Amino acid sequence: MADAEQIVIVGASLAGAKAAETLRKEGWSGGIVLIGSEQSLPYERPPLSKDVLLGKKETGSAQLHDQQWYDDNSIELRLGTTATAIDPAAHTVTLDDGSQVSYAKLLIATGSRVRKLDVPGNDLPGVHYLRTVEDSQALTDAYAAKPRVVVVGAGWIGLETASAAKERGCEVTVVEPQPTALASVLGEEVGEVFAEFHRQHGVQFRFGVGVDGFEGTGKVTGVKLSGGEVIPADLVVVGVGVRPNTEIAEEAGIEVATPDNGSGIVTGADLRTSVADVYAAGDVVRWDHPLFDRSVRVEHWQNAIDTGKSAAKAMIGQDVSHDAIPYFFTDQFDLGMEYVGEVPHGVSAEVVFRGDPKSGAYFVFWLDAEHRVLAGMHVNEWDIGLDAVRDLIRSGKQVDPARLGDPSVDLGEV
Repeated sequence: MADAEQIVIVGASLAGAKAAETLRKEGWSGGIVLIGSEQSLPYERPPLSKDVLLGKKETGSAQLHDQQWYDDNSIELRLGTTATAIDPAAHTVTLDDGSQVSYAKLLIATGSRVRKLDVPGNDLPGVHYLRTVEDSQALTDAYAAKPRVVVVGAGWIGLETASAAKERGCEVTVVEPQPTALASVLGEEVGEVFAEFHRQHGVQFRFGVGVDGFEGTGKVTGVKLSGGEVIPADLVVVGVGVRPNTEIAEEAGIEVATPDNGSGIVTGADLRTSVADVYAAGDVVRWDHPLFDRSVRVEHWQNAIDTGKSAAKAMIGQDVSHDAIPYFFTDQFDLGMEYVGEVPHGVSAEVVFRGDPKSGAYFVFWLDAEHRVLAGMHVNEWDIGLDAVRDLIRSGKQVDPARLGDPSVDLGEV
């Protein structure tokens, strides 16, 4: 039987912890149980691929709250514990020790896991992935020896780990099957700007080739490319994306989108799933976005914070329509970038530059066929920021690309 005074959160992630924090801030006085598979207290992931890899900060700096905070707020933490099943009818969650926890409302915030390359040698020592605190610490320690590093994947994680390795004095080569860096997220034109920026800092690229395997005896010594060439490597970092951890929801009969439809636990704008009293937040949620008029799933840090807060409010009866515009940031060498919005998969967007990328400070916008702003980003334009870009996206109004690309025209007047 459901505990009328208890909210259970499966996933001691950033989204889960932010939900617990919001529940208390919004006046929820009942029980809160936060269940997480990792032994670490809930933490933020961005520092793991940035300051920690650079050796500037310890992994503990990523921690959201200390143990005392959870004690003071009467939040029961069950770390090193995996939820194995949900019974929506009984309102219970089964744990890996066989015990059960009852809930009045349940939040699934199970996050995602790295995609692993299924190639020969993928289990060799020296082949790294980056997702957890332990992953980050292991990579940070390995960088200290200034090894020859091969990064597989020129996405955000790939470029961040490559820049950190280069700044630590490593020799770095990035391998990517697409024509340039970040092609699937920014498009080839903007992606090539990032690739050239990395080349100027000494990073080498091999585009248009895949990885057939990793070579070595007892430890990785090389990366075999699809054409047969072997690149010498003392250390490999694989960054080829993540998969949302939706299995526990799917097994409970909760609606989950297929990979062809973007994956994720399907919810409405209130982040409520297809099953009564069950909500989702973070990397796993695919929600009906009221501004975009379509479903979206976002894997970034800000989304974990925003959906965690919104789900908490929805669970305690507040009227929620989650319309946050996706936001992402990255730091690579002396480049700082912020991005807002989203270009739907398969949409061929018009790209408008505002400023010269060679200057090191500029904006980029993505427009649909009707010249409405879908997304925008700035690089090192900190005095201007993104508020005007958000306004352009929310307005849904047509813009003049020439005026948008003219730095002499105030963004607020475009």
